[in-house]
Amino acid sequence: MKQSSSKHNQTHHSVHKSLSDVHQSIDTTSGRGKGLKKILAFIGPAYLVSVGYMDPGNWATDLQGGAQFGYKLIWILLLSNLIALLLQNMCARLGVVRQQDLAQANRQTYPRSVNFCLYILAELAIAACDLAEVLGMAIGINLLTGLPILWGVLITVLDTFLLFYLQRLGMRKMEQFIIGLIAITGFSFLIVLLQAKPEMGDVVKGFVPTSLNQAELYIAIGIIGATVMPHNLYLHSALVQTRKIKRTEKGIKTALKYNAIDATVALNLAFLVNAAILIMAASVFYTTGNTSIANLEDAHRMLEPLLGSKLAPTLFAIALIAAGQSSTITGTLAGQIVMEGYLNLRLNPLLRRLITRLIAIVPAVSVILIYGESELDKLLIFSQVILSLQLAFAIIPLIYFVSDRYQMGKFAIKKRTELLGWLVAALLIYLNLNMVYGEIKDLFATNGQWVWKIVAVVSTAGYIALLAATFWYPFKERKNKRLVITHQPPTY
Repeated sequence: MKQSSSKHNQTHHSVHKSLSDVHQSIDTTSGRGKGLKKILAFIGPAYLVSVGYMDPGNWATDLQGGAQFGYKLIWILLLSNLIALLLQNMCARLGVVRQQDLAQANRQTYPRSVNFCLYILAELAIAACDLAEVLGMAIGINLLTGLPILWGVLITVLDTFLLFYLQRLGMRKMEQFIIGLIAITGFSFLIVLLQAKPEMGDVVKGFVPTSLNQAELYIAIGIIGATVMPHNLYLHSALVQTRKIKRTEKGIKTALKYNAIDATVALNLAFLVNAAILIMAASVFYTTGNTSIANLEDAHRMLEPLLGSKLAPTLFAIALIAAGQSSTITGTLAGQIVMEGYLNLRLNPLLRRLITRLIAIVPAVSVILIYGESELDKLLIFSQVILSLQLAFAIIPLIYFVSDRYQMGKFAIKKRTELLGWLVAALLIYLNLNMVYGEIKDLFATNGQWVWKIVAVVSTAGYIALLAATFWYPFKERKNKRLVITHQPPTY
């Protein structure tokens, strides 16, 4: 029985590779390159991941945070970035050592019912993220050309074919394209920030943690949700496997080292872009009393009269389009990883992208038709809060997997890193439950709406139950040491 199981798992692993069309397509083992040349061979995956840290959803939360509360939430951005660095490095470790992405590892660990729930939540997270990208690109096109947002939303279907073309060119070309879009976004905001001339003393004070009220907490959780995204954890654990490495102790250590460098540089650049957006909003809008700047269009319209420059709003729109376009590509890859990992089902990438995009377009078009364009930024913020609520369901399994010496051997994370990971998970769960409690409390303070009250209570109970199951099953499996190994451990 044991032999049969082992044979089955070996076969399964050899057939089902994460992102199989580009798996190990970039060889880092050839030649004797060291230093910069060696780093360049590994650079790329974290930049694709970092795109999700500066997408239009981040713009909405950063702009509202800066316009409404000044520099007060900069420390939340910094905290989010530190959390992201910790978690993305864990993802890279999982992919390099176990040669599995997070969805595949979940599939082998959890029972079918829990896996199904985790899969649905992962898909919802990707849909919420894609919604932000659709709206961001449509708003950017509108600001630059005047094209109605509804038409812009529908036009975003066309980027499906851009992704298809990039995938055919190969992983390296896709990474170069994304890095180019990131450069456009960063350069545009650098110029806008220089024109804004923020008060550096107030900026420094913003890095000091302070207590938050309910309104600040809602935006803060939106910032965390926009920064540390669930789909990025799935994405990174798969993208590192596009590099072919030597399966020796030294080879794996080298891969972990250079992936850590890749993640540190890329995510810190993303932090600088996010900080620039929040600081710009604080210095241009908050300090001039324009705290009611509620959306991207308002921000774009007010930049010219407040800064006395026509360049700033133009760069703002260009950067928004670049951020949305780059994010939409990585969202598709994450969708492919999640579907293949959880369901062992592979769809044509073009079909997968069309499905994901249509799921995002429906709520966007519905809100425009029913409530008008003025409500779009509320939808953007809400999409980021949804992402934050689902983050724990990706973090909890991830920490278990990379700390499991039974699976990871000597490459398991150290105890202090594991403890830090659990503290992060506990903090995020606390913040989310606190926000949910506040929202439910406000709901019950109103008269009527009993249907929504029942839905809120049932949803919260289900959320807590699934959290408990997500936490318990890996612990039980590790304790019993019955976890099935679906990869060949590296030989030293």
